[in-house]
Amino acid sequence: MITIVDYNAGNLRSVKRACDAVGIESLFTQDPDAVAKADKLIFPGVGHARTAMATLVRTGLGDAVRHAFQRGTPILGICVGAQLLLDSSEEGETPGFGFIPGRTRLFRLEDHSLKIPHMGWNNVVVEQAHPLLSTLQTGDELYFVHSYYLDPAEPRHVYATTDHGFRFCVALGRDNLFATQFHPEKSGRVGLGLLARFASWDGTPC
Repeated sequence: MITIVDYNAGNLRSVKRACDAVGIESLFTQDPDAVAKADKLIFPGVGHARTAMATLVRTGLGDAVRHAFQRGTPILGICVGAQLLLDSSEEGETPGFGFIPGRTRLFRLEDHSLKIPHMGWNNVVVEQAHPLLSTLQTGDELYFVHSYYLDPAEPRHVYATTDHGFRFCVALGRDNLFATQFHPEKSGRVGLGLLARFASWDGTPC
């Protein structure tokens, strides 16, 4: 059973439909106790980082996610749910969980022909192996919608990159935590494959 964290900032129904499509049993919850004790967590998110983090703090869900990470629960972060895992975000100067050193930054593009938000399909480059990326190949396209990007402090946490004016991280990980800036639930066969692998992942990076 996969538990989807419901903190009023996630694309929950799309994530659950994607899980259903690959035969994964899932539920979403606002109960911190259920999150803290979950076997596996999906931590999705869309919207504003400061609002999202304020809700997590107010409801106790933030502490529950932190507890789950510390006890070794396999966690998959998506979009804002990935951005909040770093130390901080430039969106509202928001403190993050600090699970992975780094900062979420606003796109500042020299090429003004490129649009912000970065929206649509982009191919990715796999930078290092990970069980959740085992069937993802460099050049595969995934779906993005974001105005801020992941900037981990250390290359060892970067698992995939893409280019939108410059190359940046779109998948990062540490221990039992993996997260993507792209939306696997909206990325067709490739994204569904990542979700299916998460269902069988034991939280070991390699």
